[in-house]
Amino acid sequence: RKWTMKTLTVFLLCISVFPGFSQGRVVREDETGFAECNVFFPGQVPPEGFKEPFHVKICQQYNKKPRFATLYSTKDKIPLFSAFKFTKGAQSEKENWLVEPQIDDPENDLHEMVHEADIAGTVANLGANQALTSDYVGSGYERGLLNPSVLNEKDFQMATYTLTNAVPLSPALSKSWHRDIGKVVEQALIPHCSRKDHLYLLAGAIPSSVRVKGKMSVPESLWLAACCDDPQGWSLGLVKKTNDENSLVDLTVGKLEKQLLAGVHLFKGSCGEDKQNQEKREAILQALSQIHSGEQVGTSDNQETRESGWVRKVAGILATPFIKLLELLIYIFVELVKFVFYFLWLVVKRVCGTVLDGVYSLWNGMVSYLKAISMVLISIPYDVGRVIINIFLGFLQIVQDVLSLTYRILSIPVRFVLHLAAFPYHSICAIPSVLKDMATGIWGTFSLVINAAATVLHGFYYLAGYIVKRFVPKGSSDD
Repeated sequence: RKWTMKTLTVFLLCISVFPGFSQGRVVREDETGFAECNVFFPGQVPPEGFKEPFHVKICQQYNKKPRFATLYSTKDKIPLFSAFKFTKGAQSEKENWLVEPQIDDPENDLHEMVHEADIAGTVANLGANQALTSDYVGSGYERGLLNPSVLNEKDFQMATYTLTNAVPLSPALSKSWHRDIGKVVEQALIPHCSRKDHLYLLAGAIPSSVRVKGKMSVPESLWLAACCDDPQGWSLGLVKKTNDENSLVDLTVGKLEKQLLAGVHLFKGSCGEDKQNQEKREAILQALSQIHSGEQVGTSDNQETRESGWVRKVAGILATPFIKLLELLIYIFVELVKFVFYFLWLVVKRVCGTVLDGVYSLWNGMVSYLKAISMVLISIPYDVGRVIINIFLGFLQIVQDVLSLTYRILSIPVRFVLHLAAFPYHSICAIPSVLKDMATGIWGTFSLVINAAATVLHGFYYLAGYIVKRFVPKGSSDD
């Protein structure tokens, strides 16, 4: 088969980060489900539709026995749901928080939840994929249990104090959630499921974009899904918004599933939602209404108790529309107040934003002005120094020009005096030379005259010889 790179990457991520262990509790996302913890689901079939690679299935064990099942999100670092059964309500034990080491370090040999202090420094990457106690310190949030400890007996109760079963809740919301879920399970659900060991409970959280210390997601709502898997079975869903600690809305499991991820199915066959016992469901809703109104619902099933309480039930039925109307009016009033406060908050935010923008612009202008002034003040000494240097250089140039002019003026008479003083020397020293030149000239003239006379005589001699040779007849050879 041809795998795409994305599929291969997801596959390798699942193998490396979320492996299964034959003796462990972290289970790979496949058909094996939650291993030994499948008993906490109707028909041993876990919810379907949670298939993201960062969804980790955990079979929560304590003292080597499965206590409940949890689907944990390593992306949001909170559980998405915990599946459990009502065992026996007991007084809460002292909180002793545990962690799941194999979520962060699949290679370690710890197969159960352990105390965080016992493995500090021994488990690789502790806290990389799960929340730790330090993430809650100073955050203003409490570790709110999805599977409340008050619905479990001692050993089960100790197992609930694991950080993989906790979500960040405000103190008031955490208290309200545990109080409401305890009352709903003990007073409304358990009395109307004839086979109490067939009552399956899922408590979950829907993550939001709000993060605690940039790690844990603060739930936008909490929910509870119940399935009574017996011949007179029924199912029910409850939702509590985290922004209203007093809210607790009942709805069908099908409607609850639509508020979760697309394609999610919480119970096998929707817990027979199409064939549910409507009488049981109405009785549960009536009990929920009484819980909302602050009344205590009896848990006895004997005929005498039911007959003695029929007047109260009739009164409750008659009062329900008025209670619902009052709840609607209170809800509308609360929403109006919230809207008014939100509107005022927007106005204040806008005004404060405008004021802050103006202050910011003014601050930037002042900073720019002070910066410009500082640059000017810093440049003044430099400019003054440069002007002083230029003045000094100009003064030196003037002095140089004056000295040069003075030198030129004074050099004229000095040269004249020197020439005048040198005249006698040059005049007297020139007499011998002049006399020599005169003698040379006279001698030259005399020599020239003698040479000229000799030349003339020679010429006459040559002319006379030529005439004689021309006109006188030749005589003897001796002539």
